[in-house]
Amino acid sequence: MTNHLLDHTADDTFLMCAPDHFEVSYVINPWMAGNIAHGNRSLAMQQWLALVEAIGQVAKIKMMPAMPGVPDLVFTANAGVVLGNKVVLSRFRHVERQAEEVYFEAAFTAHGFEVLTLPPELPFEGAGDALMDRSENLLWFGHGHRSDIACATRLSELLEIEVQPLKLVDARFYHLDTCFCPLAGGYVMYFPEAFDAVSQAHIAARVPADKRIIVDSEDALHFACNTVNSGSHIFLNQASDALVAQLQAHGFTVHQTALTEFLKAGGAAKCLTLKLNEPQQTVATRVSQQAA
Repeated sequence: MTNHLLDHTADDTFLMCAPDHFEVSYVINPWMAGNIAHGNRSLAMQQWLALVEAIGQVAKIKMMPAMPGVPDLVFTANAGVVLGNKVVLSRFRHVERQAEEVYFEAAFTAHGFEVLTLPPELPFEGAGDALMDRSENLLWFGHGHRSDIACATRLSELLEIEVQPLKLVDARFYHLDTCFCPLAGGYVMYFPEAFDAVSQAHIAARVPADKRIIVDSEDALHFACNTVNSGSHIFLNQASDALVAQLQAHGFTVHQTALTEFLKAGGAAKCLTLKLNEPQQTVATRVSQQAA
């Protein structure tokens, strides 16, 4: 079954960074625990190149330089949140990642973006926690682990967009993009148990039931929600037959490409990419009063 609402020839551009220096060298999320120095960089490179090749069949990819001393630079989703020609740069909560900010800023500047910043006291982790809806001019914003709820108002003002906060309550799903993915056609794929009850209610109120794709714990723990979506194409680490069938029924083509080395650091397909061409629409600025 196909869905005519999906764009099968999306002209998307994603920012990526090679895992030349990728390793688990510290613990700042539950996935990293027990994995320090247990990575296989050669396998990580093979898996990353397979993802690049797969996405490259349907979208453009821009590369930024890998740098020593910042092993998580490969996770470009955390660089910032892009809308039009603006980008709000991340301010990482953990000191282990703060050195990445200067490299991400340089990459955005090189690509011609207007770089905006938040106050230094407000942690904000980019498109790890700030995800554009695919049918409304709406920014979904995750908080509770990494990004500060106070960023919601600032993001709304800087990007002139409505912001819907969602509170994350499971440390394994420390960023919004690990458990929630807006998809083309207005669909949303998510793992409800990663959110508090109020946030679950906000999602249900904003997304029609026939557009909500519920992910179970098994798929969530394989980071099925950490998906790259380009038009009708979905790229992810692993999904059950049932989830694949559900996505296909809505008109999506699912590409599974193993990213197990990156799961050791708490990331997968979405974490390894940042969409650079998010269209800006004209809309009144406001933060949803249904704050989570």
